[in-house]
Amino acid sequence: MPDGGLPSVLDVKDLKTVFRTRRGEIHAVNNVSFHLEAGELLGVVGESGSGKSVTMMSLIGLLPMPPAEVRNGRVMFEGQDLLACNEDQLRAVRGARIGFVFQDPMTSLNPVFNVGFQIIEPLRKHMGLSKSRARARAVELLELVGIPDAARRLGDYPHQFSGGMRQRVMIAIALACDPKVLIADEPTTALDVTIQAQILELVKELRQKLGMAIVWITHDLGVIAGIADRVMVMYGGQVVEQGPVRELFANPKHPYTRMLLETVPSVTGERAERLQVIDGQPPMLAQSPDSCPFRARCPLAFERCEQENPKRVPVGPGHDAACFWDVDAGAPRDV
Repeated sequence: MPDGGLPSVLDVKDLKTVFRTRRGEIHAVNNVSFHLEAGELLGVVGESGSGKSVTMMSLIGLLPMPPAEVRNGRVMFEGQDLLACNEDQLRAVRGARIGFVFQDPMTSLNPVFNVGFQIIEPLRKHMGLSKSRARARAVELLELVGIPDAARRLGDYPHQFSGGMRQRVMIAIALACDPKVLIADEPTTALDVTIQAQILELVKELRQKLGMAIVWITHDLGVIAGIADRVMVMYGGQVVEQGPVRELFANPKHPYTRMLLETVPSVTGERAERLQVIDGQPPMLAQSPDSCPFRARCPLAFERCEQENPKRVPVGPGHDAACFWDVDAGAPRDV
């Protein structure tokens, strides 16, 4: 049972994923551990290439293997380890018990089938509904995600919907079988600000109505501040900090998290006009990390950061960080 006292619906331990390439292996996910409590929204943030999407796709077998390979870990969901499941067992979980919303609905929806077919098919396959009952449920789902004239629009194809409406269709498909967990991979990135706000409001409403747990992957800290209960910060294929959203935003304990928050514009005028930048580039991940992945860009790095890869240690209630430096004390941490 996690720190919050609620049961975990998803419990991930020491997940490691690599990609085999002609130039060698890329260590994309390195010993990632986290849990997801019933009904909570976990925000996952970090720069592009930090391992956010690969981590979540690794959980339910969505990566092409090869070149990907899940080398280690355990993913407990409803009493079974998903990493030990065969493809048929994973298909029974994907879409039915764990829904996934991808970043670009135009490449995720099949352009040669109407949206009705794409919603009805999983209902018939996973829930065993008759064609008429599945159609009625599909109409309910489109209405639930705010698509007007839902019955008529079942016959429309993806190209006949706007970007925001296509994303709503993707959410409807992900919700079709009443999943316990919904993973949303930057679902509002390609949308304009107004549509983003509508989708975020929709997710809040659906979460209240359906009570499902949500993993929301994004690089937008403003989005996370508005919808998440807890935040997990990733860098270099690792979790460098995690904690309750308000606590982490107010008291970040990892230098990367602090610098990431300083890159966000302030609307209160409390910060200097020039935005902060994080100098340097993310690590290439060509080797399994045996030192801190952030050390080359960190202004607080010292000798130990070169010699060891820090493990996450408690820094507050439900709050931990992987750093040898105590940012509050301004001195090395005694761990």
